[in-house]
Amino acid sequence: MNWDDLRHFSALASTGSLSAAARMLDVEHATVARRIASLEDDLGIPLVDRRGRRWTLTAEGERVATIADKMEADTRAVRRLVDGVRSELSGVITISAPPALAVAILTAPLVDLQNRHPRLTIRIIGEARTASLERGEADIAIRLSRPEDGDLTINKLGEMNFRLYANPEYLAATGQENWRFIGYDGPPTRAPQQAAIEDFAKGRAFSFYASSLEIQQAAARAGAGIAALPDFMATSDPKLVPVLPNAQLVSRDVWLVVHTDLKRAAPVRVISQRLREAFARTRVDTDGDL
Repeated sequence: MNWDDLRHFSALASTGSLSAAARMLDVEHATVARRIASLEDDLGIPLVDRRGRRWTLTAEGERVATIADKMEADTRAVRRLVDGVRSELSGVITISAPPALAVAILTAPLVDLQNRHPRLTIRIIGEARTASLERGEADIAIRLSRPEDGDLTINKLGEMNFRLYANPEYLAATGQENWRFIGYDGPPTRAPQQAAIEDFAKGRAFSFYASSLEIQQAAARAGAGIAALPDFMATSDPKLVPVLPNAQLVSRDVWLVVHTDLKRAAPVRVISQRLREAFARTRVDTDGDL
């Protein structure tokens, strides 16, 4: 049996589709299909039902997937063990972070760090979803909600403070009773800043929704209405002013998360320290050390 074939099958079983498995493994979906067919040939049994538009696992496929998932977890544990004892600043470190934080706070200091350690490769994935450290989707995660599960080392980096911002020309031309609002169109669970701006609106209209803070900021700059934005994005924007300068809308904690097996690896320790320094420079209180 080819272990790489089993790894591709495990990805299909865990993600539910060829395209999702291909994205997870960073290969073409035809490669995933070919690997699974090769595994079926080796085992002599069908693992997936190819009828219809969506592949589903057969009963035997379900049982093989359970075993393959355990094998994949053990393989990741071995990789983490090896990475955790690395002392040199080299290799690839993947960081998952909300896009706005990645752009405004993280990228520049990490570029500076990499320039001083050329054998270190840094990958920043700007994404709103929660990357799985257990599955090796990232080595370090910056999150706006504290993880509750997993063998993780978690430290609070600081707080992200939100206020209401708008174009000053929009505010001058629009009475409060006619204010319109810009909403966050994200995951099914409402973001705290969206709940807070809905409470503030008190039934007044939302004229614009966007799935990222950057687009909400652009909409507010263009005069679409009032947006809930973090101070680090909006205070230096010449086309935005706080609607209520002395009123903070909501504050969200920012968490630095690594798998416990990796916390002593030199690249992870150095990058984590640089991230803490970056947040400190944005006047966000920090606490805790890895």
